Amino acid sequence: MASRAPLILASASPRRRDLLAQIGIVPDGIAAADLDESPKPSETPRQLAQRLAADKARAVAASYPDAFVLAADTVVCVGRRVLDKALTPDDVRTCLELMSGRGHRVQTGIALIAPGGRLSSRVVETRLTFKVLTAADIAAYLDCGEGIGKAGGYALQGRAGAFVTNLVGSYTSVIGLPVYETRCLLEGAGWAP
Repeated sequence: MASRAPLILASASPRRRDLLAQIGIVPDGIAAADLDESPKPSETPRQLAQRLAADKARAVAASYPDAFVLAADTVVCVGRRVLDKALTPDDVRTCLELMSGRGHRVQTGIALIAPGGRLSSRVVETRLTFKVLTAADIAAYLDCGEGIGKAGGYALQGRAGAFVTNLVGSYTSVIGLPVYETRCLLEGAGWAP
């Protein structure tokens, strides 16, 4: 039996590893790329998610030319305004106040580089609407600390799930990796477990 090419996850996110594990995929290695994630002038949130995923995959693939390298990037936006990772409680508050009672989009770019260098990528868009958040809702969320380090200042798989009145698209994409589309991308490139 021929050995298969290894799968390298170009992400240090434990959520992405967990989502892959839920569908029976365990990467052979983890190698996160450290990139400037700033949007370029006139770049839409969708283009940003796609570019960052591809750039992360390329950066890691340079060290693993004989492997499948999978990368992803999640961008939360209200209109064309990108909401960065919340680094402070004030960042979380700003994001929640902006999304309160209105819709926002989550764009998750996934990119796969196969052995030999062929790049395949997709962007999965999910639309969400938050309820009108009260001052108490926001204060309680700030106290739990979940929003720190998260794009858009919230973690859907945690307490912020109670804020969502509508979700159209991929739940797992909002968490960080659209598992259906990822499995399709891997199979389409010839990866096999």
